[in-house]
Amino acid sequence: MQASTATRTRPPVRAAKVTAKAPTSAARPAISAKRSPAARRPVSRNAWSAPSYADSTAGDRTEGEDLTVRASAVAALGPYHGSVVVVDPHSGRILSIVNQKLAFRSGFQPCSTIKIVAALAALSEGIIERGTEMRLGRQTTMNLTEALARSNNPYFAQLGVKLGFERVHYYSRLFGLGEKAGLNIPEEEPGILPSSPPANGGVGMMMSFGEGIAQTPLELAALLSAIANGGTLHYLQYPRTRQEAEHFVPRVKRHLDIAQWIPEVKPGLMGAVEFGTARRAAYDPNEPIYGKTGTCTDKREAGTHLGWFGSFNDVNGQRLVVVVLLTGGHAVNGPVASGIAGNVYRGLSGRNFFAGQRATSPVALISTGNCCNW
Repeated sequence: MQASTATRTRPPVRAAKVTAKAPTSAARPAISAKRSPAARRPVSRNAWSAPSYADSTAGDRTEGEDLTVRASAVAALGPYHGSVVVVDPHSGRILSIVNQKLAFRSGFQPCSTIKIVAALAALSEGIIERGTEMRLGRQTTMNLTEALARSNNPYFAQLGVKLGFERVHYYSRLFGLGEKAGLNIPEEEPGILPSSPPANGGVGMMMSFGEGIAQTPLELAALLSAIANGGTLHYLQYPRTRQEAEHFVPRVKRHLDIAQWIPEVKPGLMGAVEFGTARRAAYDPNEPIYGKTGTCTDKREAGTHLGWFGSFNDVNGQRLVVVVLLTGGHAVNGPVASGIAGNVYRGLSGRNFFAGQRATSPVALISTGNCCNW
């Protein structure tokens, strides 16, 4: 159905926020700025059974891709086993996917990239403002910008507890988790969003480590595209031929009411690159990158360590979304993934890609089949 604008009725879940009660001390997970002895215990390199290095291009189809973007993504990924997804956030067009088999799978634990969801949810519910100092210990406080930049786990565990599972689930689903991000991509499997709090740590672990959630690179790319473009969650579309690419028509899944909160999260996403966990992504102060790293061991994939980096840039108003997912052993983590994404942007900048890029004005074609039935 075509429309020049789109409106969306908000489900009644939000109305419950005023009466939501804080959990009792017995239900509240322990939150400490210090790691437990078990968490500090080093993991043997022999514990990782997943390979960190492989030919990640094997089996990919590239007929409808932007070959300039793909060349930069392949060169940046190098020998690592992982996937790189590059999306035009103005239209939802997937420009390239390196390692399509991995990208289309049913997902991996999002690790600390879930903190983007926690931040937007907490801001939307009025639980925090950007400058709100949250107490993490007797002499330790932190605000949202520093917590995002440094990926502070106790901060976001507290947000999860304050939000409660009902609102955590609502916003996670609203932002696209647990459902297919793409349109007419037969190979794509949706991620997983649990129907109840995870047994290990409850909503605190859910919003700090992504416990119980399986996220796909496409789901993260779609959410970051919405942040980059001001709140429009597009269906991601993946042209498979040059003709499909030439006749591409954007399609909108839904509009997210996050425009007022985007300026509140961007300083933390920029801070991650400037002084936080994603410093390896930086290459030119005139071409800023906003992003969030994630590092953890996937509970669903025994012996697999994960490194995530979801990001977008801003060069003279032109934007591109790059999501990197690495799977493997001790060599894999979020900072490494951020360096790969930075090299994607760097390579494209060296090819003057952003000088010639033009923002697409999305056509508001709304599919009402699965917008709000949750």
